[in-house]
Amino acid sequence: MNPRTNTSHPRLDRGFTLIELLVVIAIIAILISLLLPAVQQAREAARRSQCKNNLKQLGLALHNYEGSLKVFPMTNAQNYLPNVQGFSPQARLLPYMEQTNLQKLLDFTQPAFTGPFNNLVPNPQFATAFATPLPFFLCPSDTAPTQSQGAGGIVYGGNNYMLSYGSGTSTNYDLRWRTDGIVYENSNARISDVTDGTSNTIFMSESVRSVGADFTLPAGTLPPAPYQATLNGSAGVNSALQATQGLAPSGSPWTPFASSAGVIANPDLSAVWPVMTNWRGAASAALRGRGVSWAASGALNTLTNGYTTPNSRVPDVVTHFTGFFGPRSYHSGGANVLLGDGAVRLLSNSINVAVHRGLHSRNGREVIGEF
Repeated sequence: MNPRTNTSHPRLDRGFTLIELLVVIAIIAILISLLLPAVQQAREAARRSQCKNNLKQLGLALHNYEGSLKVFPMTNAQNYLPNVQGFSPQARLLPYMEQTNLQKLLDFTQPAFTGPFNNLVPNPQFATAFATPLPFFLCPSDTAPTQSQGAGGIVYGGNNYMLSYGSGTSTNYDLRWRTDGIVYENSNARISDVTDGTSNTIFMSESVRSVGADFTLPAGTLPPAPYQATLNGSAGVNSALQATQGLAPSGSPWTPFASSAGVIANPDLSAVWPVMTNWRGAASAALRGRGVSWAASGALNTLTNGYTTPNSRVPDVVTHFTGFFGPRSYHSGGANVLLGDGAVRLLSNSINVAVHRGLHSRNGREVIGEF
């Protein structure tokens, strides 16, 4: 007999049993479950850092603009010409963000948009430029598309970073007049007008871009936070220019908040928003979504006030061409803001509302303290 063919001691093949294989898979799943949150946190930290850097670069551009032209960039949506809108402050900053070639495609002596406020269309000669998404206007944590398609298939590059037109308190929400912010209609605010001090004044803050079509929800119902839509609060508000600053209430739910001058002042939004049902997305013909276009001069797209605190449960409430806003973001715990001294801070969701509004005011003489 050939000893090599001895079958009395068969060779045993070693391998994983089913139980061993399941144990290995379970261990791998546990390790992945432990590792994945850390990876996600690291990625979000990088995105938040990029968001802060975007705001810091925009802050440098603002100061370079003011240093060159002796005023901060203005907006001119309402007082330009009938059925015509001008350019946003962000568009005016392009040469100071190394975008001279794109800025050369624009002509600030021409209308940027034409048509009634509820059916705006871009000037055809600027449509290609307006469709360009610019990374420094976009928070990388925002899940919205970098471009939005409006009515008629018109495409716009989005915007997360809003210039402050003030606190929104009293009648400062009416930006057709001089407000307590650094920008308003045809403004000429200077660094010397920031009498509260640049370290105590918010120049810009981030917001969340709107998505999708307009929609309705039952009264008192909110979409998922941080709200990729704005709540239409124009019903009950007269948009006509009054003899003094402010919008006059024409019906519920705004009439309880009329001042002695007959205009809305310091409304309690927690009593206002629950009766409203109409929400504006990104596809509205009037560009009434939040941050749909970096070029549009209206408050919804490129401006903000500090009436509500970061990521407030109270949504951004739109009243015709203006509204009551606050910083919003996908960052945990708060939203980034740019202070006038160039510092960028993650402003906490729990900040005191009076302090928050005081930070958005450039000349209120508020005692801010720590924030």
